[in-house]
Amino acid sequence: MTTVEPGHTATPPHHHAPSRRPVRLPAAVAMAVTAGLALLLAFPPYGWWPLAPVGVALLAAATHRRRLRAGAGLGFLTGLALFAPLLAWTNLHTGYLPWVLLSLLQAGYLALLGLATAWVSPLADRFPVAWPALTGVLWVGQEALRDRTPFGGFPWGRLAFGQDGSPLLRLAAVGGAPLVTFAVALAGGLLVAGVWWLARARRQGTEPRWWVPAAGAGAAVVLLFTGGLMVPLAAPGSGASVTVAIVQGNVPRLGLDFNAQRQAVLDNHVNATIELAGEVTAGRREQPDLVVWPENASDIDPLRNPAAGARISAAADAIGVPILVGAVLAGPGQGQVRNAGLLWRPGSGPDLEQLYIKRHPVPFAEYVPLRNIARMVSKQVDRVRADFVAGTEPGVVRTPAAVLGDVICFEVAYDGLVRDTVIGGAQLLVVQTNNATFDVAEARQQLAMVRLRAVEHGRPALMASTVGVSGFVDPDGRVSDATGFNTRAVVVRQLRLTEGRTLATRLGMLPEVLLAGLAVAALAGAAVLRRRTGDRPD
Repeated sequence: MTTVEPGHTATPPHHHAPSRRPVRLPAAVAMAVTAGLALLLAFPPYGWWPLAPVGVALLAAATHRRRLRAGAGLGFLTGLALFAPLLAWTNLHTGYLPWVLLSLLQAGYLALLGLATAWVSPLADRFPVAWPALTGVLWVGQEALRDRTPFGGFPWGRLAFGQDGSPLLRLAAVGGAPLVTFAVALAGGLLVAGVWWLARARRQGTEPRWWVPAAGAGAAVVLLFTGGLMVPLAAPGSGASVTVAIVQGNVPRLGLDFNAQRQAVLDNHVNATIELAGEVTAGRREQPDLVVWPENASDIDPLRNPAAGARISAAADAIGVPILVGAVLAGPGQGQVRNAGLLWRPGSGPDLEQLYIKRHPVPFAEYVPLRNIARMVSKQVDRVRADFVAGTEPGVVRTPAAVLGDVICFEVAYDGLVRDTVIGGAQLLVVQTNNATFDVAEARQQLAMVRLRAVEHGRPALMASTVGVSGFVDPDGRVSDATGFNTRAVVVRQLRLTEGRTLATRLGMLPEVLLAGLAVAALAGAAVLRRRTGDRPD
């Protein structure tokens, strides 16, 4: 006799379909929470990337054949278990409210994923071989939505960003972060389908080769990860070599009041650069062709403050090469500022032709949308006294040594902002960031994104932070000369520049559009199937 969840109409079981009974609710709740924790452990600073497919599988199993409300609730539990600890660095200096609100918002997208997974359950039952692919495209669709909404989205915690040590990272060179996410979720779908088929076959005990479907699913997972190792990456650069110095000047104290220490922060970066110049003169360090300072290295506008400009000029003249300065510039309007990467040349000072303005300021941190409404929720929004104005041009900065693809801080998480620089001719990806208000976990999560971008576009890359972690990344994703956290450091490395474009660079958004489109098609197909079978969603 077939057991049917209330609200569903019984249909004859498909010969190859897994069991149609959902997991008991207490077990499903435990699975949903465990799924979130498994996904969490896949990300830095833990880096247990094999747990990501396990987390995907647990959520898929917990929500399969559930009512829509239950599926959404289970997805929300997974989201809380993942995002609350993953984003804990947001509460270090701003209080609990921003962290709680952001975690709840991000968990809401996994609630939508849980709902969607429950919705397509009849489709997975009718075509069980499609279950893994359904899982994959739904994850890509969820991330595509979360990466863009609201206020431009917040892509932190994408499955792809937890695979920096995985063979699947190489898939970024083919289809970017969306393809890596799809592969991780596909592996999770294979796991849950294999276990579900195995449990069903063992219960029935009628087929002598009951283990074949489960073994096939397991073999497919192994092949998927093994296949990742076979994806060719960008060949070592055949272009000119460039020697780059990253200056991590550090701040007197971690926290939001680093802004009150802005002269000290600027002096730290100036003095570290002048010391580097002395070591070069003494022959203890190689002469760099370019120096990179992090975001917020000069929160004093050096274009309007002659003393700040003179200090930066002293550093540039001492080292004898241009410095990419992370600076906060006033304007263009009253009460507005800009987050910039500005090329400062020895002898001549700022090159305003080589200026990048951050294109994606962070809402409620660098600007406050709907300020009057936001103030009703928390008066902490008034800490943001001046709104950052978004730039309009890609971060292509041309120096005598190399063409840089500059993105600032969280911008590295957004696919299009990085790709635009490569399309514009960037030979070296540069991420200027300030982690003084966060912790080492956030910094390492950000470095994992830099690794993916290097592989995705076949470019050497670097991350320059005020407090760490700074370091260089090869086009194959390997990290070199990574610095410690909350310390002053200067690292110098010779890099081989690359030209050309990977398949991912050429395809751009196309893989994501196709995979997300398949997710929409799956939702529509499930609606048709439910209508035909009289299977009510709730």
